[in-house]
Amino acid sequence: MTIKVLGIDLGKRYFHVHAVDKNDVLITRKKLKRKELLLFLSNLEPCLIGMEACGGAHYLARKCQEFGHEPKLMAAKFVKPYVKSNKNDFLDAEAICEAVQRPNMRFITPRSMDQQALGALVKVREATVRRRNAVSNQVHGFMLEFGIEYPKGRKTVLRLREIVSLHEGELPASMIVLLYRLEEEFRGLLEQIADIEDDMQSIVLADDRGSRLMDMPGVGLITTACLLSWVGDAKHFRSGRDLAAWIGLVPKQSSTGGKTTLLGIGKRGNTRLRCNLIHGARSALQWQIDKPSRWSSWAQEIKATKKPNVAAVAMANKMARMIWVILARNENYKAFA
Repeated sequence: MTIKVLGIDLGKRYFHVHAVDKNDVLITRKKLKRKELLLFLSNLEPCLIGMEACGGAHYLARKCQEFGHEPKLMAAKFVKPYVKSNKNDFLDAEAICEAVQRPNMRFITPRSMDQQALGALVKVREATVRRRNAVSNQVHGFMLEFGIEYPKGRKTVLRLREIVSLHEGELPASMIVLLYRLEEEFRGLLEQIADIEDDMQSIVLADDRGSRLMDMPGVGLITTACLLSWVGDAKHFRSGRDLAAWIGLVPKQSSTGGKTTLLGIGKRGNTRLRCNLIHGARSALQWQIDKPSRWSSWAQEIKATKKPNVAAVAMANKMARMIWVILARNENYKAFA
């Protein structure tokens, strides 16, 4: 019998597969290690393969494409309704095999290696920034415990040795050594962040899409890196409205009995991207709103009539639609229509 649809439940070491033919008749169920799975897929005739979009899914989807298969990635929450009875790995694979055949299922486009590498840089920078802020807060907190008060911020940490010398008699020797260690770590973290941003900039500017995105008001290096990593060419979105909805910049809807109720934004998609777009929208509303453009009059009206957070989200939504045009249609940003 020929396998037409294959569902794979992914794991770190073991993978469970559920395969059916064109009549949805079970052909095989297996538990395979990673090397065994790749060998199994390489010897399999081209078929439809379903997987949940989780760790390692994009790599395996690329391998499936190399073997001539058609991989489809799905969000785990869309697969869950197809799980029968109790949960185990084989039932999960069966549910994936069933869900991938639904005509109205929503799929996720596999990311390339370059996209994953750029996304890793974004994540590492974010973690390093969090650690930098934590070190800065520790320094200020430790000094306050000894009655030494200085303004928060990196300037205080960078001149920590000068500050400690002024209060040397008020601090124990062990505390001074600890503060110096924190200052060294802080400087090292600043260097790491600068190096990561240099790497990101070289990657982003080498991509024609990146340079075109950064021409937009409110779109900087980090936002562009997020867009290239998680959105890509945006052609898998039918319109700018779909992209804005995927990012989570549209209201949630709760309708019943013919009555429509709109709630807060949906907060779907990538949290980093949504956060960066909203911060970029705030920047555009503050610094670019008075400059003549095709959206300035609309933005002035929104800013004058809506609350600041509502105006920022509305501006981020408009930015997402313009971004879709730039990415999907390969157009440049134009300040005027």
